[in-house]
Amino acid sequence: MTVRRLLALPVLAALLAGCGIRATEVPTDFGPAPSRVRCSLAEPDVSTQSAPGVAVQVFQLCGSSLVAVDRTVRVPDGAPDSQRRVLVAQGLLDQLAVAPSAAEKEAGYTTDVRGGTTVKGPRPGDPEDTLRLSTAPGDLTSYALAQIVCTFSDSAAAEGDGSVILGGPDDRAPRRYACTDEVRARPGSKEPPSSVVEG
Repeated sequence: MTVRRLLALPVLAALLAGCGIRATEVPTDFGPAPSRVRCSLAEPDVSTQSAPGVAVQVFQLCGSSLVAVDRTVRVPDGAPDSQRRVLVAQGLLDQLAVAPSAAEKEAGYTTDVRGGTTVKGPRPGDPEDTLRLSTAPGDLTSYALAQIVCTFSDSAAAEGDGSVILGGPDDRAPRRYACTDEVRARPGSKEPPSSVVEG
């Protein structure tokens, strides 16, 4: 019996030692540790705010939702209100189409708005606050439309109630769009609610 017990001791010791994590000389690489929370910038990105102009916010995509980021838009002094709305809207579109900064990309930000999109004021018969895009709103991706509507509705391009009237380059009647909490949370599956408006 004594011999059996003595022989069992090394086996028991080996089993107990196996419960811990043993050191290894083999190098392992699991990538760098996460540097910041996804969709959260560690500090304001000064590189996106250094240009002169009016401070604005645009909505970029991050994960499955819209997130506001700071930008600047240049608007000439003394522009009439009607022209100013179009200039602000164009500046916002341009900012939406700019690729996110390095810090924003690292945090997971993207945009679905394509460069080259332009905006004009109302046509005869349109409501006076209409903004007509060079691409019909219905032809935009749901993500891009949500980005544009939510960005415009939170700016000087919006109407007093926060809604925005958008049309396309064709003769179809413009529609009034609203940015809701559901759209900001799920821009890919929840399009901005809209209704036809008449001049």
